[in-house]
Amino acid sequence: MPKSSFAPKRAIALACLASSPFIQHANAQNYDSALTDVITVTSSQNNTANSDQLNPDQFPNFGADAANIIARIPGADALANGPLSGQVQYRGLFGSRVNLRINGQSFASGGPNLMDPPLHYAPLPLISHIEVDRGISPVRNGPGLAGGMNVGFKRVDFTDSESVQTHYDLTLASRSADNNSAVGGLIGAASETFRIQTLFSLEDGGDIQAPLGSIVGTAHRRLVYGLGLGFKNGQNEFALNARRQETGATGNPAFAMDIRYFDTDFISADYQGQIGQAAIRAHLGLSDVSHAMNNFDLRPAPTNRMRDRETFAYAETLSGGFDLQWPQWDGDIRLGVDFENANHDVTITHPGNSNFFLNNLPAIATYRTGLWLEWQGQLFNWNSELGLRNDWHEASADTAELGLGVPAMPHMLANHFNATERNWDSVTHDVMARLWRPINDQTTLRFSLARKTRAPGYLELFAWLPTPASGGLADGNTYVGDQALSAETAWIIESGFDWHDERSYLRPALYYRMVDNYIQGTPFDNTPSLVDSMVERVSAMNGDPTPLRFANVDADMYGLDIDFGHRLSPQWSLDGNAAFVRGKRSDIDDNLYRISPANLTLSASYETGSVSASLEAILIARQDHVSTTNSEIETPGYTLVNLYGDWIISDQVTVSAGISNLLNHTYRQHLAGYNRNTGGFLAAGDRLPGPERSLSIRLQITN
Repeated sequence: MPKSSFAPKRAIALACLASSPFIQHANAQNYDSALTDVITVTSSQNNTANSDQLNPDQFPNFGADAANIIARIPGADALANGPLSGQVQYRGLFGSRVNLRINGQSFASGGPNLMDPPLHYAPLPLISHIEVDRGISPVRNGPGLAGGMNVGFKRVDFTDSESVQTHYDLTLASRSADNNSAVGGLIGAASETFRIQTLFSLEDGGDIQAPLGSIVGTAHRRLVYGLGLGFKNGQNEFALNARRQETGATGNPAFAMDIRYFDTDFISADYQGQIGQAAIRAHLGLSDVSHAMNNFDLRPAPTNRMRDRETFAYAETLSGGFDLQWPQWDGDIRLGVDFENANHDVTITHPGNSNFFLNNLPAIATYRTGLWLEWQGQLFNWNSELGLRNDWHEASADTAELGLGVPAMPHMLANHFNATERNWDSVTHDVMARLWRPINDQTTLRFSLARKTRAPGYLELFAWLPTPASGGLADGNTYVGDQALSAETAWIIESGFDWHDERSYLRPALYYRMVDNYIQGTPFDNTPSLVDSMVERVSAMNGDPTPLRFANVDADMYGLDIDFGHRLSPQWSLDGNAAFVRGKRSDIDDNLYRISPANLTLSASYETGSVSASLEAILIARQDHVSTTNSEIETPGYTLVNLYGDWIISDQVTVSAGISNLLNHTYRQHLAGYNRNTGGFLAAGDRLPGPERSLSIRLQITN
């Protein structure tokens, strides 16, 4: 590989500073570096022709949540809603606005408060790579306002031999801040026509320790196991995968309840082949989530035990797609269709009173069918990716049922909800153009334009009972939905460039996003100071006299992110990344809720032979652009220092270690939720603090 290609790939990996074992960037023959970042989590001994070894690339273990990996790339951050409930924010957007898939499979979360966002189902010992669309996601990846992301699991690949070869990739890890231990990996065998693998992961952790004390109710437990098969016949490949995840009692102090369990099954089938000049791809996936949560197992039970609550929820998703790709017009055309159909149901109960139950999200069905077209090729001397997409959406809800033990006012709200149509439908249209052009051996210009859409979620449409369920906002407010919502529409422009020479790199990106019909909580009525409606009275009974209603507003988002670095010598290098994003309501004078503060990461790295080490500083600015509507609290800035390194003992064994929060600083991430578990030193409404100084160690064994 020419030396000049080293710098931009090191930029992507080292500037990511991911809390993972080894981070590499795929070669441009699989991913164009102008459009996609690929974080590869694998052992350095398993490099292929499509990846580059980059050291040092072991960073402190910030927890079991894979959101902490993606949060390290420029423009990204993590919403700390619990040890296994973190969401990714990318350029100010999070939740379903970020099109996040696991092994290419889209699915609905089981919890109405997003206690199981997609990354809940991605244990770190099983992840091989994470693909991140830079800025704008192509239409083939589905709808969504922000860049798309796909988390790929480890797998055994076909070989070039008729004989069967075995393979294993095993990981053992531990972290002191929550006494976490994790073991997992993959064992399998393959030949040139057949492959089989089994994967497993078991993680167990206690309460997170902060410098000021223990954050009670933050223990976690997660078990994953599965089986995968693959068949190859000439140009045809088939894959079948089945996986089960059992999440045990896991704390969520930012929410009104904690996880009692998630029992989730995933099944997927994939095919790719070739007919003449046309490439064919097809996939089908099924997920089934059963969920229970309560407010008394991992936190002090209510003083009035009549307020004990246990909620049961389920979600079932059938998704799939089919596409063809063939040469056309000096490029490639790709035409596809995809769908995602989901069923949800949520019932609130009192465990000691069988007559107390509220079917607050009753038998909700959502359907989406998409048709898309892409072309890649040369347009006016620019490398181009152009895309069109149409999606047809439908959503419906059944009638709500309540028990005789429920007070009269919720019955009245249910009757009103049952008298509505409880149906919603819409057609959305996406258009995008991603352009990039090398102007010399060192510099590539990038420019993107897009119109992207997102349909409202089932909670935003059909939540008739005011509860803290908010799709993971974790702001302490109660919310109700609105069946009159329109789909969000974002108009996006982005520009930037990638520059590198043999020793340095620089990749800035500047963007602006205008969002029409942005869905945001707003005061329920025009007299929020007066409890003069049935919704407000019921909400006041639950401790919040000022409920919010999901409504369409207008918003503007703009920002800058950048990564950069310089190799001082064969052993020493400096790397960094920075990001700034601003989110504002454009219809009133207010800020959008939960927007990441400006931040800067700098690292000095030393590598020689089989040993490497890095010292890192993370500088977070004060965030005072907060949402008045969501009662958001400002946060001060802070600085964290981390130390990490790795030792390649042999071709099969690597040990990595790190110390995060080296100075044991007390800090509060702006995107962390507010405490609702009063069993420890934190008061109700306090923003959750970050972990104390923590030692992590990881052992990876492969063949």
